[in-house]
Amino acid sequence: MGSDGSNGEYLADCRARVGFDLLTNRWNSVVVFALADGPMRPGRLRAAIGGISAKVLNETLRRLEYDGLVARRAYAEAPPRVEYELTDLGHSFMVPVRAMGAWSAEHGHRVLEAQDRADEASEMA
Repeated sequence: MGSDGSNGEYLADCRARVGFDLLTNRWNSVVVFALADGPMRPGRLRAAIGGISAKVLNETLRRLEYDGLVARRAYAEAPPRVEYELTDLGHSFMVPVRAMGAWSAEHGHRVLEAQDRADEASEMA
């Protein structure tokens, strides 16, 4: 796909899909946003996010580490201590995350209103 997406091809290996996949995962943006201010241990990160299970947080952190957005630092202590932090790539991912946040702040109410209208219409049918 061209940089403007004009040729209409959406190939499985298209680079734009990488970014869309990162943005559309339910927890990726939330975890990256939570790590924007600096490294955190998993327990503190989970408390800061709220509504995420330990299992899902662990899966998300591993996926983000695999994708190069998050780095894991383990300390040789007893008990072991682990922290996660954004890489340079993770910090650059904050640009589209913040853009989506700004869009949501401006237009999110319209999406919710449309959903309410659709729900009401389906209840009446």
